Amino acid sequence: MALPLHGVRVLDVTNVLAGPFCSYQLVLLGAEVIKIEQPENGDLARRLGADPKAGAELMGATFVAVNAGKQSVTLNLKAPEGKEIFKKLAAISHVVVENFRPGVMARLGLDHPELAKVNPRLVYCAISGFGQDGPLAMRPAYDQVIQGISGVMNVTGDSQSAPLRVGYPVCDTTGGITAAMAICAALVGAQVTGQGRRIDVSMLESTLAAMGWVVSNYLNAGVEPIPMGNENFTAAPSGAFRTADGLLNIAANEDAQYKSLCEVIGRPELKTDVRFEDRETRRQNRLAINQEIAPELMKRSAAEWERVLIEAGVPAGCVLSVPEILSHKHLSGRAFVSEFEGVAGKQKVTRGGFLFSEDEASPAGPAPALSEHTEAWLGRLGYDAEKIRSLREKRVI
Repeated sequence: MALPLHGVRVLDVTNVLAGPFCSYQLVLLGAEVIKIEQPENGDLARRLGADPKAGAELMGATFVAVNAGKQSVTLNLKAPEGKEIFKKLAAISHVVVENFRPGVMARLGLDHPELAKVNPRLVYCAISGFGQDGPLAMRPAYDQVIQGISGVMNVTGDSQSAPLRVGYPVCDTTGGITAAMAICAALVGAQVTGQGRRIDVSMLESTLAAMGWVVSNYLNAGVEPIPMGNENFTAAPSGAFRTADGLLNIAANEDAQYKSLCEVIGRPELKTDVRFEDRETRRQNRLAINQEIAPELMKRSAAEWERVLIEAGVPAGCVLSVPEILSHKHLSGRAFVSEFEGVAGKQKVTRGGFLFSEDEASPAGPAPALSEHTEAWLGRLGYDAEKIRSLREKRVI
């Protein structure tokens, strides 16, 4: 079976991460994504990543991560002829995604009202740090800035280390996933009504929405969140514990799980200790219960405890590094990583966090070289070789 977005064409006018991560999700869902890049330089992410040589070849690891399976067309959107080409592409597309600062596309004459004139069914998604309006709208927005303003850093770490940045660009990726979800819904709406719409995605609001329980505890119970390190604020014993070899996450959140934990570690008397008799008293006395179980957990390795606790019905898992989990047979068996031969060598990329029953939903090919598909698309739009040569000389493409 074809993937759900097979036949959907997306113009991706985005850079670095939030926007490209959004359109990468659409690639995985089957959409044809045309990445519109500035001539010569392209997406800034092409020059970023841990391999300087790949960055110098405009195929940096940062770019490869979220651009596999896309096509690259270069256009100078400030040039009249570049605008004309973009509008022709928009007329035969279903979605435009951009992550410029608010107002940039309007100044270019390529915002939603203008593009809707050539394609009323067009879904137009604008991704920005703070949304398209409001007092903060025009501020520059980077992931770390949003992490700080949103409260994410304030609840990350413990009382000594917080505020602490999350170890990956969580706000960029959350904003990208939010945008992809909204685009899919808007495409259904356009199919039903024949009308597109503009989507305003705020990284700040996407992040706060994803903080669900933390935000709700404050809004509805008046409880201001505090940084708790590796502890789970909803239950105890639930967190990361030291063992004889490695860290182990344990989530004995339910009464039955807690009782099984007490049996497995050889402390059955803790089941009837009045300090720990139910979920709420255990949560209130989390320090005391951690002190009781900590010495027992030091008697075996994390891997040993993981096995026996899971067998006893207690949720547990070793704390692994990124290399450790990526080499795990579980992920290799589910084909989570794909490998392609790209213009600058091998590319390894991950798929999304989902599978379809008939398809792995992996990218169909590697991340594209800069402008790799420009001539092909101009040809499809009716431009002959002489006109394409002229556009290149003018640096429109």
